[in-house]
Amino acid sequence: MGKSEGGSEESLPPDESEKLVAPADFDGPTKDRHCTDIFCSILLLCMWIAMTGLGAYAATNGDFRVILYPLDYDGNICGTDYGSIDMNDYPYLVYVNIFSGGVCVKECPDIEEDLTDIYTLVTYGGLYQTENAQLPADAIQIADYSTAEGAKTCTEQLCYPDGDPEQAYTSIGVNRGTGYAFFALDTYEALWRCVPNKDAYERMQNQTGSSDDLALEENDNESFWSKLYSDFWTAKAYILGFGFGVSLAISFLYLFILRIKFLLTLTVWLSIFATIGLIVGVGIYAKERAEYWDNQEPQIESDDTITAARISAYVLWGIAGLLFLVMCFLRKQIQLAIGTVKETSKSLIDMPMIVTLPVVQSAGFIAFMVVWVVYAVYLASLGELKTETYDITPDAFDDIDLDVLDGLDTPQITVRTFVYDDFIKQCAWYLLFCFFWTSQFIIAAGEIIYAMCFAKWYFARDKSKVDSGTVWESLCDSCWYHMGTAAFGSLILAIIKIIRSIIAYFQEKAKEADSKIAGCVLCCCQCCFWCLEKCIRFLNKNAYIHTAIFSTSFCTSAKEAFFLILRNALRIGAIEYVSGAVIFVGKAFIACLTGACAYILIDQQIGHELDSVVGPVILVVLMAYSVAAMFMSVFDMGIATILQCFIADEEMFDGDEMYAEGDLREWIDKYDESDKEG
Repeated sequence: MGKSEGGSEESLPPDESEKLVAPADFDGPTKDRHCTDIFCSILLLCMWIAMTGLGAYAATNGDFRVILYPLDYDGNICGTDYGSIDMNDYPYLVYVNIFSGGVCVKECPDIEEDLTDIYTLVTYGGLYQTENAQLPADAIQIADYSTAEGAKTCTEQLCYPDGDPEQAYTSIGVNRGTGYAFFALDTYEALWRCVPNKDAYERMQNQTGSSDDLALEENDNESFWSKLYSDFWTAKAYILGFGFGVSLAISFLYLFILRIKFLLTLTVWLSIFATIGLIVGVGIYAKERAEYWDNQEPQIESDDTITAARISAYVLWGIAGLLFLVMCFLRKQIQLAIGTVKETSKSLIDMPMIVTLPVVQSAGFIAFMVVWVVYAVYLASLGELKTETYDITPDAFDDIDLDVLDGLDTPQITVRTFVYDDFIKQCAWYLLFCFFWTSQFIIAAGEIIYAMCFAKWYFARDKSKVDSGTVWESLCDSCWYHMGTAAFGSLILAIIKIIRSIIAYFQEKAKEADSKIAGCVLCCCQCCFWCLEKCIRFLNKNAYIHTAIFSTSFCTSAKEAFFLILRNALRIGAIEYVSGAVIFVGKAFIACLTGACAYILIDQQIGHELDSVVGPVILVVLMAYSVAAMFMSVFDMGIATILQCFIADEEMFDGDEMYAEGDLREWIDKYDESDKEG
């Protein structure tokens, strides 16, 4: 059979225009499979072993606490002996200065009953208490800073003039939250940091009359987030139920909608005309603005700007006209794309278990990330630790009103930095390469599994026998026979990604050196490799589909899939556009409908218990969009697989021998004769 669009086959060399030939016993995806690209599987395994060895070396010689534990005002790391003072017995940090300064303590202050003791101050030199203090002297056990270079102690004159809390807040020591002392507040522990309780801050505000100051401005932001977290916790059951359960149910509802021919066709054609209409509309707006500027008295915009607006309008209208002609020319291919989308929706409904595979993929990726992050943290701790102190300038905090600092000493911040030798840097690059290869491998493995599921569905004469058991069968076959192919394709992408990372590294160096020429050249290289990555990713996906059908190696699959696509370029282009439109509409439909349902029920059931319904609903929408994205990624792979199966089917078989059914069969019956005449 082997038809091609518009006679494009004639322009191809003989070997490239040869149609696929079905194996003698072909009856769907090859049952007599063999392992493909074994060498790449072994190479991937060796990479993981080497990464594990690197992680063991880093864990043996490094200390994660250097990276994760907090840094006090003197440059010591709480909970360790890194610094001028041994802090092994003081693992937590209490903030004294709102910018960075804090002291290490044994336990986070716990003042549950009164929330705050404004007559007790936590200072850079220890605990300072007035005669009205309510807390015991040992309530907050602070490390001994008597030998610290920046140690400062409080006196009544410096920190608590006349025993007045309001004067204490503006004193030299407290300095409105930017000094070396602050009031004892109730806190909770988060990542070894003692975070002040928002209610304790409000109580301190009332007792010191400091509602408009910087420390409390910072706490207002924290109060917003605290209320948001509280709403999340109160509505957690609704968030999880709608975010995962309802969104998944709506995803299947969307599939049923896609099976309705009228609605699917309407959605696709509306998206096409909406795109053209949007371009025309922007052109009209540009033309109207040009006329408006031209008629202004006096004229504000330059003649060049007015001319540019007019030219832009004409260009946009030209693009819209060109798109309309292309749409007319590709009307048959668009109908084929619509048929492919419908068949994909049917396959997903026949194999509902397939939508759980992204969850398995995500779990595998998370498991790898946990290990990888541990290795990365330990490796990062192998550097030479240094601390640097910087002055705080208003430019560094654009979102905070720093007028309250007028007349005060410039606040400082102490940060940790690391200096690494060449060996550690090389290990870091290798670890980054491991991340790229493994993450891309997980994606590739999933694509092969999806492709095999959809290919088995397409080539099944009796589709009633295809169910979720086919998913399990495809999972086992793919993992046993074709992980080498996934490793091969993902290796190519990993190499491209590491090259792009190296280019990005040199781009930063060029920026630091203010080298315009080098920056321009590197930017061009980055763009070229970005385009290459997109092309390889597209070719890989189609190679995986070919492997899933014929059990061929990566190179063979990539070559045959490339020429198969080349012979059907117009169809592929049309399906890419149509599938993109369907997937976009699907994500928006699932996320918005889930969010609307969640808003109605949450507002009715627990709205009175929340500070605002908006926060939980936004989280539901984000979760639903994530579910929709996972669901639609399977859908996208299904569209690509069924299309490739269809064009392979069309090349290998004639008439009734073909496996195409439903809308794809209708398309063949409708356009087959005209294709032969063309």
